[in-house]
Amino acid sequence: MTDLAPATESEIPGKPTSASRTTLSHIMTHNDTNLLGTVHGGVIMKLVDDAAGAVAGRHSGGPAVTASMDEMAFLEPVRVGDLVHVKAQVNWTGRTSMEVGVRVLAERWNESTPAQQVGSAYLVFAAVDADGKPRSVPPVLPETERDRRRYQEAQIRRTHRLARRRAIKELRMNRAAEGLDD
Repeated sequence: MTDLAPATESEIPGKPTSASRTTLSHIMTHNDTNLLGTVHGGVIMKLVDDAAGAVAGRHSGGPAVTASMDEMAFLEPVRVGDLVHVKAQVNWTGRTSMEVGVRVLAERWNESTPAQQVGSAYLVFAAVDADGKPRSVPPVLPETERDRRRYQEAQIRRTHRLARRRAIKELRMNRAAEGLDD
């Protein structure tokens, strides 16, 4: 659900990366655990989607829906009592879509040790109007060298997503033409 071309600068004024950056924090409880006694990956994924959605909505100035989530990495387990911080920012924008990068950090709620990165993800959001139709988004204006690196890396991920989509579509068309799929 990514769009084909970035917005031109004359369409909508750009917004700096910092304008929509956000952090969502949540203390993990027993209700969040899986059968192993650690926090369920789905709970973390929901927090990631919530934070990314807030950033996408802020940046686009209205509703935005999750189009895809990729490269969700769980680096360390999260436990009951951990204070989880989900940090999100817009990395790249196209005409109607945005890639949001998310880092997940965890720290013990009752200790003064530094938070440790426990996960990361990239999500693509599409901005929509009241009828659910795509609408234009402002270009993101990277402010720091890190922001510029994230923007460039997001362009590479976008290229890969589009190439993967084209390859799968072509494979399905070829299999259908050969009568191999029902």
